[in-house]
Amino acid sequence: MSAQLKEGSKAPDFAAPDSEGKTVRLKALRGKKVVLYFYPKDDTPGCTKEACAFRDSFAKFKKRGIEVLGVSLDSEKSHQKFIKKYDLPFRLLADTDRAISEAYGTYGEKKFMGRTYMGNHRMTFLIDEKGKIKKIFSKVKPEDHAEEVLSAFNE
Repeated sequence: MSAQLKEGSKAPDFAAPDSEGKTVRLKALRGKKVVLYFYPKDDTPGCTKEACAFRDSFAKFKKRGIEVLGVSLDSEKSHQKFIKKYDLPFRLLADTDRAISEAYGTYGEKKFMGRTYMGNHRMTFLIDEKGKIKKIFSKVKPEDHAEEVLSAFNE
């Protein structure tokens, strides 16, 4: 994992397509609280649990004006299927060139079942209305994560 972002530092700006091909820019979300959650892969067990937890808590995020954005290295087409299959109400960004993942330091070496490969680590960044990183979650339990994120906005 490359970048070493810290709580309180400015969140790196980005522009990436969502599942509909619309460009999402962090800069355009100034004035809103943003949950930027990075996950390894669409429609895999942990990622599905995490996405469904955000889906199930989405009304609470929306009520508080918090924008939820999921980021993975998957394509727009893959995101469309994932959104449709689990009825996800928030946008997923296609970081196919790894620009966002590298800027946030979530892309790096991973180990799974004795295999080493490069991929996205499960991490979440809470970004405040001024574009500063309020909190970084580097240890994420997929099923409890959405509630954990919501309560962090209360701190």
